[in-house]
Amino acid sequence: MTTAMKLPDISQQTIYSGKYKDWSPDLRPAGKLTATGDKVVTCLKPPSDGRPPSPEVIRKFRATVRPDAGEMRVFYGRAKDPHRVWATEMNHGISTQPSFFAKELVNPRPKSLFQQRMLDRKEGHYASHITAPLGRSHNQATGLPPGLNKYEFTFGIPTELDTGAGGLINPNKTYERVEEESAVGHELYRQTHLNFNVGEQLHRAYTSPNFKNTNKFGIPTPHDNTGKHLKKTLKWLHEAEQERATKIVSKRVDEFRERSQEQLGQVHDPIKDTLRVPPDHTFGILLKPDEYGAGDLLHMRGPGQYLRGNDRQRGVVSAIRQHLKKANYHNFQDLSSAFRHYDKDGKGKIDMDDLREACIQFHLPVEPELLCQLMDYCDLDRDGKINYLEFANFLNWKDKMPTGLDQQTSPKTPEVPVEKPIIKDEDLVVRTPQSAETTPRRLQKQIDHAIGDHRTSASMINAVVGPTGFSTKDYRKYGVPTIRTDLPAPRIRRVDDRKNYGDESDAFGLVNPSLFSQRGVYEKDFLLPRSREEIREIFTSCGIQMTGETFLNFYDTAAQRHPKGFVSVESFRSVMDELQATRVRSGQHPLAV
Repeated sequence: MTTAMKLPDISQQTIYSGKYKDWSPDLRPAGKLTATGDKVVTCLKPPSDGRPPSPEVIRKFRATVRPDAGEMRVFYGRAKDPHRVWATEMNHGISTQPSFFAKELVNPRPKSLFQQRMLDRKEGHYASHITAPLGRSHNQATGLPPGLNKYEFTFGIPTELDTGAGGLINPNKTYERVEEESAVGHELYRQTHLNFNVGEQLHRAYTSPNFKNTNKFGIPTPHDNTGKHLKKTLKWLHEAEQERATKIVSKRVDEFRERSQEQLGQVHDPIKDTLRVPPDHTFGILLKPDEYGAGDLLHMRGPGQYLRGNDRQRGVVSAIRQHLKKANYHNFQDLSSAFRHYDKDGKGKIDMDDLREACIQFHLPVEPELLCQLMDYCDLDRDGKINYLEFANFLNWKDKMPTGLDQQTSPKTPEVPVEKPIIKDEDLVVRTPQSAETTPRRLQKQIDHAIGDHRTSASMINAVVGPTGFSTKDYRKYGVPTIRTDLPAPRIRRVDDRKNYGDESDAFGLVNPSLFSQRGVYEKDFLLPRSREEIREIFTSCGIQMTGETFLNFYDTAAQRHPKGFVSVESFRSVMDELQATRVRSGQHPLAV
């Protein structure tokens, strides 16, 4: 036996059943329950219930009164207006194309001769048909009556000159007369327009017998032209008293002003309280000095030749030289004896070992590095040794000691060979012009070659230009060249282009310009190669008449002088000048003397 399943009766259940306790079950809950899952669009647009749609006539009124959700409200009078459809696709105006671009206007294309002739013809046709040509005044004589003298006849009525603007604005009247004229009719204007003067009492036409219009009420107000009373009225009493009293400033403000403002007789130090460093502290880092100085940069010394930082070494080397000079002067009679004392092996030159032994003998403890520098200073010919000439100049006082060379030239016995001379005859000069005593010639040695060998370019060139002059090809060049040879000159130069491309005149041409440059013809135009027809046309335009045979002879002569056969105006003119000079010298020219 089967029993049907009985569903629970939910008609008596409330919305709080199972979750909350209903304390008043006998009362019916308000509202109604709706199924979940509905959306806003379902509420705004309910599903169609099968009714037929509204006619088009009714729908246009509904679009005005009650449009659909998301639709624009349209007035029913414009429901069928076709312009509403056109407006959504309409573009106002017309699309234009530019006639010329900016680059074509600034840098126009070059015109051929035919195009220029056509443009001139159009300009002439235009100038002959317009009323007012470009650059001329408009001629209105064609519109005047015939026979009218346009130079004497005048239109209109002549006007007589009355009082000028100055007389109207500032008439020639006294102050009293102006006041009298302005007072005329003032009583009438006072009644009709209530026109009272400045400070005039308002007349109210009172009829009281006790009223007098001259009476004044109140007391006179003190007046001062400087405005001190006005200044006093604009200030309150406590402000005036506060200015005379001592100003009270808080300690915090006073300390802030002391830190932030300069005080009399004190150094302004705003971070004195917050700076937690000792007084001798120095901020920043020490930079390593460069190995070269300003003099090294000016004289363009390379690495290894810098003089900066070598002052002590050069001073020690100079002191060693002076000590050796003093020792040689006190221990030897002449320069030759001192040199032979150093050169014990008779080599004719002093090497590094000989110089070291001499320093040890004279009690000079010299380091090897300083000894190398001393040898480098004294060795002028860079052979690694010191000869007699270098020894006499750098390690001795050659002007205060005799040379001792007369002993080396004395005859020797056959058993004793003649010693090799330690100095050449050309290295000996006369000590003084009055004496016959000789001395080694003077050698100049500079620590800085840039100082001793410095010569100006003018002294080296010696104002000689050409193949025989001094070449400055390898000289270092400074700055940027004025004439740009690395850029080709543009065919049409812009207004703001200030570069010199090498096609402009030099200083002589600027000071003394030629007659042709004033006409727009420059030197380069005379040197350009031209054809035979161009040369013939140029000289014919200048007024030079010649036969065809003469012209061909001149042209062939000018072409033979150029390696490529080019003929320019300058070369053709030079041939003509030479022929004319030949005729003058031979007496064939009419101007020949």
